[in-house]
Amino acid sequence: MVTLSRQSTREAPFDVAADARSRLGAPLVAAVGVGLFGLAISLWRLMPGVGYWDTAEFQMVPPVMGTAHPTGYPTYVLVGWLASVVLQPLGEASLRMNVLSALLVAVGAALTADLARRVSRSLVLGIVAGLGTAATPIVWAIGTHADPHALHFALIALALWLLVRWEDSRRGSPVDPDARLADDPARGDRLLLAAAVVVGLSVGNHSLTLLLGPPIALFVLAVEPGIVRRPRMVAAAIAAFAVPTVLVRFEMILRAGWFRAPFVYADPSTWSGFWYVTLGEQFHSWLTDPLANWTRRFEDLSRMAAAQLGPLAALVVLGFVATAARRPRYALLSGGALAITCFFNTVYPDGAIDRYYIVPALIAWTWLAVLGASVADVVIGIASTDGDDRGRRLAGAASVVVMAALLLAPTAIAFRTRSESPLIDRTEDTGAQRWTNDVLSVVDPNAVVVSWWSYSTTLWYATIVDGRRPDITIIDDRNRLDQNLGELNQVIARFLPTRPVYLIRNGDSELPAVEAVYDIRSAGRDIASNLLQVFPKTTGARP
Repeated sequence: MVTLSRQSTREAPFDVAADARSRLGAPLVAAVGVGLFGLAISLWRLMPGVGYWDTAEFQMVPPVMGTAHPTGYPTYVLVGWLASVVLQPLGEASLRMNVLSALLVAVGAALTADLARRVSRSLVLGIVAGLGTAATPIVWAIGTHADPHALHFALIALALWLLVRWEDSRRGSPVDPDARLADDPARGDRLLLAAAVVVGLSVGNHSLTLLLGPPIALFVLAVEPGIVRRPRMVAAAIAAFAVPTVLVRFEMILRAGWFRAPFVYADPSTWSGFWYVTLGEQFHSWLTDPLANWTRRFEDLSRMAAAQLGPLAALVVLGFVATAARRPRYALLSGGALAITCFFNTVYPDGAIDRYYIVPALIAWTWLAVLGASVADVVIGIASTDGDDRGRRLAGAASVVVMAALLLAPTAIAFRTRSESPLIDRTEDTGAQRWTNDVLSVVDPNAVVVSWWSYSTTLWYATIVDGRRPDITIIDDRNRLDQNLGELNQVIARFLPTRPVYLIRNGDSELPAVEAVYDIRSAGRDIASNLLQVFPKTTGARP
């Protein structure tokens, strides 16, 4: 039986281009088409305005170029600020930041399609991988509201794409125009340097990128072991990574100091504050014992895979095996990245941990594309035994089409259900906007609202970005700490003699201590029923 080798001299017959122009043009058209699909389904289910929690924070911080919660997300802040300016005709800032996520997911899906084409040597299966990734629940959900994980998805997809192009330039890719780069090492080196720059920017966006460091280093050594004897190239690659990593951090320093932004988390203009934000010290205690509860963690990981990929989850391991056989260096890179990321996710119990699986979902789809191409190769090998070239080509075309249909079928079947999921369909998610309107219409002039994160971010967005009720001061658990305002009763005692004070608390556990000193009455209406007002006991409550 004849099969295609790892560095096959041909693609699956169905994907063989008629000439060089079609080889150049078809992948570009395919990638753009996949990107437009990703953009369309994200816009279709887009959140129309402001949200709660971190969503509101990421709608509020970039337009004013401030500092977000640790690790600060300076790359996202800078990209978001630029997008907020460019997309201004679309409407209010919250909508612009939501649209940015849709655009970033579209870019990531397009890059995934071409990445999968390169590693599978199949244009059709590359398109399938791109479409499947865009419609994977967590990817789709990230594209419907403001979230830096959308930029993480796009940047990691770009980094993987550049690294695979660099591998092809070093080892030769007989089905891709980049093969000619093998005769021009300097041009190939630029691909590696570009990947280093992208990874550096990605570290400035999300510290999850640091988990990819070891797999990337092993991949580079596997592709070009002799690079260790090129100190200038090694130094250039380190600089290409380090410079953007450092430079984007100056956004936090400058906007917390000399050019202070309206919203700054902690104080990264000081040495201790900078490292507190950059290293995410606030969340270090969240890490759990990495050696405990392996059975439960494996079960959780299996459920996550099934939720994101459906029945295709059972094929991911086979996809990795096929990738290891056909593209061993990419298997080293992607397998290491997926394994380290999934391991970290199991020991870091974030309340919205689904978002951390966005890159593993991307990688899994590239493996599935390679698996589909491997099955097509087997069919071609069987058809080749009769010596009929026409039969071989027809068998190859049919096998690719069948594999494409099988890989897309679970996504197509689940598409409507996914589109109606509240995690994805945010079109009716106007609760935060209505809640904000109620609160701002109730509170007295010059009021102080002592809130907590999920609601503080929404109020900050309204007062800072929209400029509504600038007379109101929002006191959150965070700026209570930054400004040394003390405990809840101390904050009330500080402001109540001169300003109206309102409370929005996370549950009722703190209220008995407050009620022992002050009168508390409901002040909200309709959706803002969690708004309370504080009165001095000595003067009695208002009628």
